[in-house]
Amino acid sequence: VQLQASGGGLVQAGGSLRLSCAASGRTFSRYAVAWFRQAPGMDRYFVAGINRSGGKIYSTESMKDRFTISRDTARNTVYLQMNSLGPEDTAVYFCAADPSVIASNLRSRSAYNYWGQGTQVTVSS
Repeated sequence: VQLQASGGGLVQAGGSLRLSCAASGRTFSRYAVAWFRQAPGMDRYFVAGINRSGGKIYSTESMKDRFTISRDTARNTVYLQMNSLGPEDTAVYFCAADPSVIASNLRSRSAYNYWGQGTQVTVSS
């Protein structure tokens, strides 16, 4: 499967963005999908994930309150709706997918074999 991440941009603090992760292939619904982010000079960290059965998890309570991950099976796309953005959310956001990921390793970067190219999110204060 090939992943195409999009939707990033420059937004003021308090604003919103919706990221999209579009996949090629007809079996994307069988993949767990996650969003990770990487700020300059930092490691790539888990943000949110959705497993094959639709279960969702978020990295922190703050992200759970502000972000929503969802899947549109008909469009082969997973979204990350991000609200109440702050400068601390500035990073390159990557989507990742893998058919073998399950709930217990949904947060694990090393569990994913398929990655999109990343989309830049910049939040100004």
